[in-house]
Amino acid sequence: MARRENPTLDRELADLAPELRWREWMRRIEAVLFASSSPVARADLARVVGQGVSIDLLIEDLKVDLDGRPYEVAQVGNGWMLRTRPAYAASIRAAADVGGLALTLSEFDLAVLAAIAFHQPISRDGLKDIFGKEISRDLIGRLADRHLIGTGPREPRRGAPYTFVTTDTFLAAFGMQSLRDLPDPEQLDDAGLAAP
Repeated sequence: MARRENPTLDRELADLAPELRWREWMRRIEAVLFASSSPVARADLARVVGQGVSIDLLIEDLKVDLDGRPYEVAQVGNGWMLRTRPAYAASIRAAADVGGLALTLSEFDLAVLAAIAFHQPISRDGLKDIFGKEISRDLIGRLADRHLIGTGPREPRRGAPYTFVTTDTFLAAFGMQSLRDLPDPEQLDDAGLAAP
């Protein structure tokens, strides 16, 4: 669904003192991030603040304002979202119904997801080369249904098979801003996690 400009929303807030105007813009951004289940892009946040206002500076001030709170502003891909700080994960699991949100993947599922993250765009044939066996359509479907992967460009070869790439949901689920946050192969080797 396309978002529309709201003509009744006073974006400029010219009747407020500058410090109150800034505080209201921060609150608006916090409200949008709170209500969204996925990262919110800069252009979308710009729809609730004055023209020419720096979204980056508002986000930085909001981060400072939320210091000490159980949640934080996190950049995920090209957008931002609110997420609970890791220190509160056990409390949430103990008291809240997060069954539908829990990332319950087998060790093999996680290995396939990691292979996609490190080698994207990659086809099922590429995954077969890594794992030495066919990766089921069911597994790919489960990862896609969880919005952890999406389709990438088709391979430029006969049959033009689809490739797979990770998504912003993947980044959010693993607490990353971008794929640059993935460990490099040398770090994995030093940790004893690299394949033999």
